[in-house]
Amino acid sequence: MSARGITKCFGGFLANDAISLDIMDGEFLTLLGGSGSGKTTLMRVIAGLETADSGRILIDGQDVTTLPPRRRNLGMVFQQYSLFPHMSIAENIGYGLSVQRKSRHEIAQRVGEMLDLIHLPDVGDRLPSQLSGGQQQRVALARALATRPSLLMLDEPLGALDLKLRRQLQVELKRIHRETGTTFLFVTHDQEEALYLSDRIAVMRNGRIEQLATPHEIYQAPVNEFVADFIGDVTMMPCRSLGPGRVEIAGVGAIDLPGPNPAGEFTLAVRPEYAGLHETAVDNALEGRLVEIVHEGSTTLYVVALPAGINLKARRLGAPDPALELSQRVFVTIEGPKTILQAAH
Repeated sequence: MSARGITKCFGGFLANDAISLDIMDGEFLTLLGGSGSGKTTLMRVIAGLETADSGRILIDGQDVTTLPPRRRNLGMVFQQYSLFPHMSIAENIGYGLSVQRKSRHEIAQRVGEMLDLIHLPDVGDRLPSQLSGGQQQRVALARALATRPSLLMLDEPLGALDLKLRRQLQVELKRIHRETGTTFLFVTHDQEEALYLSDRIAVMRNGRIEQLATPHEIYQAPVNEFVADFIGDVTMMPCRSLGPGRVEIAGVGAIDLPGPNPAGEFTLAVRPEYAGLHETAVDNALEGRLVEIVHEGSTTLYVVALPAGINLKARRLGAPDPALELSQRVFVTIEGPKTILQAAH
């Protein structure tokens, strides 16, 4: 699937600004962004639910820009399950096939395959109201996949579920994608969800794609400060180079920084898992005061106040260390060249 120069305005609001995007066959691509970033509008334009002001949509090499949604061979799954309440689960899953006038035998066979795929082989005779929310969402997914779409589009499909069920369905969604080989286009504002599910992520802001890359590249090598800050916890610190391997953090002091560093001024972005926290003075460390201790379950987040109003985050595995207390003087080291995310200042 390809989008070419998609522009869409709503009154004076530019929702999509000349976006071009290629989705590879069989990949799981996520449109990630905050409210108003343009991700859902782009999906709706691809689906034919919105008409672009300019640009083209190509599916399987065919220009479908002027075709209605029903002729684009797409599947859609929304946050609301949109199951027909008066139909059985089997009838819901087979609905698209009946619209295509497939035979009863073919519909029954395909419905059975879909029920097996979503690990609900015995619910075909039930009504949607007899299933849990997570089961209904899996049925909605099966219904969308039953017609063998060229592209399956999922618009915040897990957003209405509680956290535990959401994580369970993320595992299921990844399995179903792997087993079917269908191309998935997924919309979410949840960074962790995007990192877990995706082959590639398009980070969007103000109707544009800021970066399109693998989850690893997005997290470890963001192209700018917006992407670095949007994906996960990070501390931004303005710096300037003092020569090979040496930098000055504005208002904080000078440290040796491993790896190649840009000349002149730049922004140093440090992920909490790569900030080492020490109770006593160590070489090449930044000194500060511990101002926050947050137990996150399997990890603990420590926030260290440095000079110049910088709060540096450090994360450790396990429960809070009883030897560390609020207002205590601590020392933070920045560990390893690959943990440093650099962006133009």
